[in-house]
Amino acid sequence: MAKKTKKIEVKEPQLEKTVTEFFEETVTQETKVETQVIEKPKRKVPKNSVVNDWEIKDRTYIISRDRRPLSKSIRASDIYYFDEEKGYERELKYCDNQRTCFVDEMKGDQRLSHIIFRNGVLFVPKQKVVLQKLLSLYHPHVNKLYVELKPEVAAQDEVELIEMEIEALNAAANLEIDMAEAVMRVELGSKVSEMSSKELKRDLLLYAKRNPYLFLELVNDENVVLRNFGIRATEMGLLKLSQDQRTFSWGSNDRKLMNVPFDEHPYSALAAWFKTDEGMEIYSNIEKRLN
Repeated sequence: MAKKTKKIEVKEPQLEKTVTEFFEETVTQETKVETQVIEKPKRKVPKNSVVNDWEIKDRTYIISRDRRPLSKSIRASDIYYFDEEKGYERELKYCDNQRTCFVDEMKGDQRLSHIIFRNGVLFVPKQKVVLQKLLSLYHPHVNKLYVELKPEVAAQDEVELIEMEIEALNAAANLEIDMAEAVMRVELGSKVSEMSSKELKRDLLLYAKRNPYLFLELVNDENVVLRNFGIRATEMGLLKLSQDQRTFSWGSNDRKLMNVPFDEHPYSALAAWFKTDEGMEIYSNIEKRLN
């Protein structure tokens, strides 16, 4: 008996889009061009630009040399300033009727004005910004022939000096006698050996007050004690320095200890030699004799 075969119908899936619609969409996607928006670069302003941070205030300028004549005129024209931003030299001129000191920015007539210091001083009120900027920023003689007087900077320098004096005086007051002798020997030489402890302390405090920077530098110099040690040993005859100051030897038997390198101070070289293995032995020997 023949089996009946069941006929199965396979339906073709319906296309959601026609061929024409699909083609048009593909072409549209391929031909679509994205427009890139290019922003105009902003002009960079120097971070530390003095011009941009200009403070409106009265300013005073003084002749920087010791001699200050009753009247001193400086050039107000035929001067140039190299503009790093523009990359070339620009001519400068001071004109009362202009809003700039750069000739290439001036408009209309140019009435040249004079720049005159009286008794070495020139006071410029805050209303004359053009003259102030010319003198403070662009003039080739600034910080050479004249300087701008800045009370706040002078006050800051004075504060730093006073603080340094206090630090130096405190260090001098707490300094041990051996270190005090080493420091003052740099200033007074062999005269230190004849001074009493009170005289040494007095001169040490005065030296710290007069020269606080140099005093603190000497106190922090590790070689200053060794140099003083070598000088004391030489003065007492334990060491001997040759007449040409090129050789150190024992004072008792003239046995050579070391040669001083060329163009070097003999006691600085001796201080450095004391740090070597051979020099440390000699140092210990001398230290026992000095004590």
